[in-house]
Amino acid sequence: MSVRLFPGRRMLPLRCLLACLLLVCSIVATASPGAIAAARSYTVTAPDGVRLAVQEHGATDGPAIVFVHGLLGSRINWDAQLADARLQRYRLITYDLRGHGVSGKPVAASAYQEGTRWADDLAAVLKAANARETVLVGWSLGGAVISNYLSRYGDTGLAGVVYVDGVIELRAEQLGAHPAIYRDLVSPDLRTHLQAVQDFLRLCFATQPPIPVFEALLASASLASWDMQRAVQGMSVDVAGLQRTRLPVLLMYGARDALVATEPTVARARQLQPRAQTALYPDAGHAPFLEDSARFNQDLLRFVEH
Repeated sequence: MSVRLFPGRRMLPLRCLLACLLLVCSIVATASPGAIAAARSYTVTAPDGVRLAVQEHGATDGPAIVFVHGLLGSRINWDAQLADARLQRYRLITYDLRGHGVSGKPVAASAYQEGTRWADDLAAVLKAANARETVLVGWSLGGAVISNYLSRYGDTGLAGVVYVDGVIELRAEQLGAHPAIYRDLVSPDLRTHLQAVQDFLRLCFATQPPIPVFEALLASASLASWDMQRAVQGMSVDVAGLQRTRLPVLLMYGARDALVATEPTVARARQLQPRAQTALYPDAGHAPFLEDSARFNQDLLRFVEH
C-alpha cells in the first residue's frame, strides 16, 4: 500500500505543496547516499477515520521498534536511527502522528484533545504492522501518546517503553515556560506563526544543528495542522498505565532541555515507575537522538537487547 497525498480529487493547498517540495529537497541534501534504505510505506486507518502514514525500515520480520515523534515533527525526525546498521537488524516502524506530516488532519478540536484518539492511532499501527516484541520509543509529545496507549491498552505484546525527553504530564512544573511561543504557534497571522515555528524548533537544541538539518525539520513542521496546534495544548494525558506496567522503562533526557524540564519530569516518571532506568545526555537539549545520535543509538540498542 502507498500513502495517498491527494485523497479523492481534492488538491492540496499551495502551502502544503511547497512544504512537501522543500522537505524532499532538504532530505536529499542532508542524507548520505544509501544511508537509509527505501521504506515500505502503507496507510492505516484509525478508528475515527483518520488516515495514518506508516513506514518500515530494517528487518522485515522479528522484534520491532516503533518510533513516535513529537509536536511539529514527522517520521524524518528518526533518520539517524533508521540509518544505523545495528538498529536495522530490527523492524523499525515510524508513522506520522495525526495532524502531522502526510497523515490525516481532522479539524475538530476533540480529535486532538482526547488522548485516547492518539492511543487508538498507535494501537491501529501496531495491529496493522503485526508488530511483536515491540519497544515503543516516544519523543516529547510521543511520550504522552505512549502513556495514553499503556493506560488504554495495557502492555501486552510489548517488550519495553522508552521516553525520549517525553512529556509525562502537561503540568507547568514539567514544561519549559514559553507562553509566547505557544500563543504565536496558533496565531492567525502567517508571519507570526512561522516565526513561532522556527523559535520552537530552535528550542529543541542545546547546540543548533547544521542549516540543512534545521531546514528539513522546518519543512516538516510546516506540514503540521494549525487545528492540531491549537487543540493539542489541551490534550489529556493518563499516566495510570505507566504506573501499572511491569515492562522495562528507559528515560532518555537531555540535561539542557529547554522545552521539558528534565529534573522534575524524570523525578515524576520515577515516582510513577521506580524501576525505570535513566540515561542523561549532559550536552543535549530536547533532541538527544539528533544531538548525540551515536550514544543515543548505542543506549537504545543496549536497552532493546536486554
